[in-house]
Amino acid sequence: MQDNTLRQNIIDELEFEPSIDAADIGVAVENGIVTLTGHVPTYTQKTTVEAAVRRIRGVRGIAEQIEVRPRGFHITADDEIARRAVNALEWNEIVPGEKLQVTIQKGWATLTGKVEWQYERDAAMRAIKGLAGITGISNLIEVVPKVSAPDVKKRIEDAFKRDAQIEADAIKVQVLDGKVTLEGKVKAYRERQAAERAAWSAAGVRHVDDRITVL
Repeated sequence: MQDNTLRQNIIDELEFEPSIDAADIGVAVENGIVTLTGHVPTYTQKTTVEAAVRRIRGVRGIAEQIEVRPRGFHITADDEIARRAVNALEWNEIVPGEKLQVTIQKGWATLTGKVEWQYERDAAMRAIKGLAGITGISNLIEVVPKVSAPDVKKRIEDAFKRDAQIEADAIKVQVLDGKVTLEGKVKAYRERQAAERAAWSAAGVRHVDDRITVL
């Protein structure tokens, strides 16, 4: 697909998505690599923009440079954001809030602590990303492995075989100390994302090194 066609498809998708204000978002494409610039009013919109772009056929990679600029003159104080974030973590049934800490600096949230599952780490981020005043999140929560590397490898490979989007034989999986390395070649960016998502879903995975290339 030509870059100008891909760029127009992305612009059309962003304008079609009702939860995104795309008026101040810039899109550039070179060899299938998409660069997003500009600004949006909330962190949730920022992540929604990136997710929308990932869905587009022909996207090989994304360089995301969008800023979060809250509308209006009222800026929520860091201590108020921190209080809301702590409450959001404690009220979430999935998140082990007592094991986590949150720090806010100029609207940027940093999550720390330890959990047993990647879905708990992801849920903590989702719990706070929609809070007013959040401009970005650094998720430094550790996933502490409680299973062996061969078991993790088998679970990931089995997940690949179950997923209709993934050509399981095209991807190699290596596991060492909770770090998963994925290598191989796939036909679409969404297949690469599906493989990475499946790897993160295995118990004990602390890091995924996605080296899969899109043909």
